[in-house]
Amino acid sequence: MAHMENLYIEPSAKTPQIDLNHLTGELIFSGKSIPENAAKLYENVLKWVLEYIMNPRHTTNLRINLEYFNTASTIWLAKIVKALCSMKEVEYTVMIHLYFDIEDFNNMDDEDHKDALSPIIDMIGSPTVSVGIKMYGTDEKGAILKESIVLV
Repeated sequence: MAHMENLYIEPSAKTPQIDLNHLTGELIFSGKSIPENAAKLYENVLKWVLEYIMNPRHTTNLRINLEYFNTASTIWLAKIVKALCSMKEVEYTVMIHLYFDIEDFNNMDDEDHKDALSPIIDMIGSPTVSVGIKMYGTDEKGAILKESIVLV
């Protein structure tokens, strides 16, 4: 496996912590994503992901733990999800982990879960790899209190 640099971006009041680790296949976005210029933040992230998918891990875990994100961030996250789901290695897996406040999570019925997931499923399109989505209900400290898995 060719060596690839990891990408780490410190969080700010308006941008998330981004921790992309080639060795482990962990791609983590956490915090708030309401950047003034989403392209400036996410262009390098997408470049990294496009390089990563040329030589990915067997299982890639995309962890989206954003308490708030704007429309521009959603567009860039969609590009990242689409890229990951278009990997050429059909026997590989992409797990998308979504984190919700436990109260929001507990107040969701099956229909609400489908509504919350439909933008993600739309982003996935027709994947060339196996894709799973795991949803978590977390408390204010980020501890996972409940989880649910969906296979796409």
